[in-house]
Amino acid sequence: MMRYVIAIGLLVLMIGTLVGIKFGQISMLMQAGKQSQMLGPPPESVSTSLVKEDTWEETLSAVGSVVAAKGVSVSSESPGVVSTIRFESGALVKAGQVLLELDSSVERAQLASAMARRELAVLSAGRSRQLAKQSAIPRSQLDGDEAQLKTSRADLSALQAQIERKTVRAPFSGRLGIRAVNLGQYLNPGTTITTLEALDLVYVDFTVPQQELADVASQTKVRISLSGEDGAVFDGAIAAVDPSVDATTRTVRLRASVPNKGERLRPGMFVSVAVIKPQRSKVVAAPATAVVHASYGDSVFVVEDRKDEAGAVVLGADGKPAKVVRQQFVRVGVARGDFLAITDGVHLGQELVTSGAFKLRNGIGIVVHNEVQPGFSLHPNPGNR
Repeated sequence: MMRYVIAIGLLVLMIGTLVGIKFGQISMLMQAGKQSQMLGPPPESVSTSLVKEDTWEETLSAVGSVVAAKGVSVSSESPGVVSTIRFESGALVKAGQVLLELDSSVERAQLASAMARRELAVLSAGRSRQLAKQSAIPRSQLDGDEAQLKTSRADLSALQAQIERKTVRAPFSGRLGIRAVNLGQYLNPGTTITTLEALDLVYVDFTVPQQELADVASQTKVRISLSGEDGAVFDGAIAAVDPSVDATTRTVRLRASVPNKGERLRPGMFVSVAVIKPQRSKVVAAPATAVVHASYGDSVFVVEDRKDEAGAVVLGADGKPAKVVRQQFVRVGVARGDFLAITDGVHLGQELVTSGAFKLRNGIGIVVHNEVQPGFSLHPNPGNR
């Protein structure tokens, strides 16, 4: 009997010990849960930047198209068969360079005959002058020989001009288009041989509202950018302002002259135009990555010190004030490079989250790491990869 009592006692003791251990573990977990609830979720790692005041140039945006400053369709003035082609499609040529020659064998034979007649007329006129001095021939014969000399010279010049018109030359330096003729082809006058365009300088045509006419005078600076290009910007100036206003759209047509280094601007291209106004304005600017865009509005996350219920600053594990974020709705203005102008919602000196804002929510804790963060510029120029 005593044996069963001892066994039951030991079993009760073991069960009590297990219950005590489990109770302790559950109590520890509950305590840890309460501590975690008090501390909140683990802080997110972000980078930040201060809101600064800057002076920006005012610009007027427009869209335009590129046209050649000098461009022609090269053609022949005379009919004939193509005998020689001296250019390749897309080649660079200089002013006066021979591009194409038409068959001029008939004209050259006529030229040889005309040269012989001129030589005879020169001899006859010289002989008549000597005889006229001695009064050996009448004056009328001398006049006839002189007229014959002038006629022969005129005939020779006409044939030389006709032969020259059989040679097509580049009217100015530039780049040729695609060749439109072949060797042995018969050309009528005016048949297009190729196109020639000078691309070292191009024009950009665009329109602006009539209200902006006062800020777009001649020689006003403009900035041209290409969609899809790797940050390429071309500087130019307004070369001409149309004196009339379009009665339908109430816009004014302008033409800007733009140096085209590297021939990256081609006639017919669609470009973005920024007319640089003479005015300058002060703005409150922040990196564009600090602004979170949503259907209900734009917002930023402002970095603040964590405070307890009594309003005292809470210190972190490193002994420094713990940081949290507050979501603040803002109104944004124009953009310049990597920055946005913020017209309402923030003030100078506030610290905003610039990297990692997409993973934040109001009141969440953060850890600021500004050792590595993207560089922000008003004129970014990312490289090609």
